Amino acid sequence: MSIPKLSEAVIRDRANAKSFQRGEDYYQVGAVISLTLRGDLLQSEVEAREIGTYAVRVKFDRNGIHFADCNCAYNFDGWCKHIVATMLMCVRHPESIQKRPTLEKLLDSLDHLQTQKLVQDLVQEHPHLIEDIDQHVSLITQTVTPQKSVAAKPIRQALDTAPLRRQVRNILHDAVRYWEDGYEDDPIREELLSLVQTAVEFCNHGDAHNALAFLRAITSTCVDNWEDVEQYGADNEEIVEELNDAWCEAILSVELTPKEKTDLQLNLEGWQDEWNADFNLALEALRQGWDYPPLLEVLEGNITNLGAWEAEPPDYADDLALVRLKILERQQCYQEYLYLAEAEGQTQEYLTMLARLGRVEEATKAAQAQMTLMEEAYALARTLKMQGASQEALEIAQMGLKLPGHSRYELGTWTSDLAEELGNLEVALTSRKTAFAASPSFIDYQTIQDLAGDNWKIVKQDLLEILRTYLGWNKESAKVDIFLHEGLVDDAINTVTDLSSYHAELIHRVMRTAIKENPDWVIANARKRAEKIMNAGKSEYYKFAVDWLEQARNAYLESRRKADWSNYKESLIQQHVRKRKLMGLFKQAGMG
Repeated sequence: MSIPKLSEAVIRDRANAKSFQRGEDYYQVGAVISLTLRGDLLQSEVEAREIGTYAVRVKFDRNGIHFADCNCAYNFDGWCKHIVATMLMCVRHPESIQKRPTLEKLLDSLDHLQTQKLVQDLVQEHPHLIEDIDQHVSLITQTVTPQKSVAAKPIRQALDTAPLRRQVRNILHDAVRYWEDGYEDDPIREELLSLVQTAVEFCNHGDAHNALAFLRAITSTCVDNWEDVEQYGADNEEIVEELNDAWCEAILSVELTPKEKTDLQLNLEGWQDEWNADFNLALEALRQGWDYPPLLEVLEGNITNLGAWEAEPPDYADDLALVRLKILERQQCYQEYLYLAEAEGQTQEYLTMLARLGRVEEATKAAQAQMTLMEEAYALARTLKMQGASQEALEIAQMGLKLPGHSRYELGTWTSDLAEELGNLEVALTSRKTAFAASPSFIDYQTIQDLAGDNWKIVKQDLLEILRTYLGWNKESAKVDIFLHEGLVDDAINTVTDLSSYHAELIHRVMRTAIKENPDWVIANARKRAEKIMNAGKSEYYKFAVDWLEQARNAYLESRRKADWSNYKESLIQQHVRKRKLMGLFKQAGMG
């Protein structure tokens, strides 16, 4: 497929101002050294200063960008600088994208012997691949047919975990070498979580007994070797959380003998103490199994205020319920699923399962009585649409927009798209305005303009007022995009005046536009920022001070105050003449 239409406005909307500016810098110096499109997956290599390269992946679908990720450590506010640089390259130089066949097409072109030789050659060139191949061959060849009962009978087709233990040790030992070389990224998290997910896949394929063996190998090897990485600041919290869930699912997916239960309990308690970990969820699953009396009552439809518990539920009650629901669904025990979801207050799971079972009228009626969060409405609406009940989905989505929650933007845009698809332009417009109020963007501003038609002048004023009063974080770029698009320079100035120089690129952009209409503001704001840097005497930031002074100079000259600029410049030189680096930068900029 070809890459959907992109714009710099889209990129700005997905990254904060600092990441965008750094991505721009990377793009300008040619840091994006490769761009390859295979089907709907774009891959790039971005050269990082003194570190090597980072790998960026961007997946597209018919609606645009499905996801974008990078193997750098950034995981905070939107896209990292490497993704930004990649997308800027796509927008500005689409001819640089090299289109190549997908892996599936490449493998389809080989016969059995050619495929075997390819793997052998790759292992010869990259010897460490043999461990991954060993592990995956074990997974493929030892997968068994799923069992019908909730807890599968014990499976005695033993999995050889020696390659896995070596792999975990290698991950931890490689991390030590990585950190000793001065890198700060976390090379452990993604690889270990991938192994845990492999154990979960065993459960999905009905092989929970080998899932337990897999988890035992991962957990024990981590515990035995964690001290090596702990001194470098490695944190086990996220890994333990994933292991805890995986252990819980595996335990509830297999029938264990009394001895196996005792041995596993001792292991989990020992690892918990030695690793300072929390395996209470897994231990509770081991204690209860599927024979816990309150649970049995619920699965038969006898629901009380305590749900599936004898007393007050613990903090992990929701997690345990979700794991049980996953297993019940896998075993097609749908009525038991509904009983448990209702008893444990899992409203989203209850409503969406009704819809998935085709019980649309029952789902919508229950939703009116039970929904309390917009996330529940969003999930149900999407499920209803997939079931072909688009009108009911729209009604549920509209209800959801009136509920509390944290997905107002996502639900608003989804509702708008669905309403437009159904020809209900009034709902499409109001829903998109709701989304805009939750998270303003230039793209949605333009979409609303199209939906508003002849009413645009009135609607535009509403949107501009939303922008002027919006107090949410990290929407300065969207505000500036819209204000400058409408020629509202003073509003753009008000947006950036008090921003820190962290937003330098955005402030410079407003200054370049405002120089004709309000040179006094440009001069005052640029001087203030430059003087703060120069007076602090931190030479590594002098370049930024000179950038601000160039803005001030341009504003002085634009307003025909060359003499005022000369006097100000001379006063700066007299004050800072001993700062050699600063004076050198002055001369380079023609201010010496």
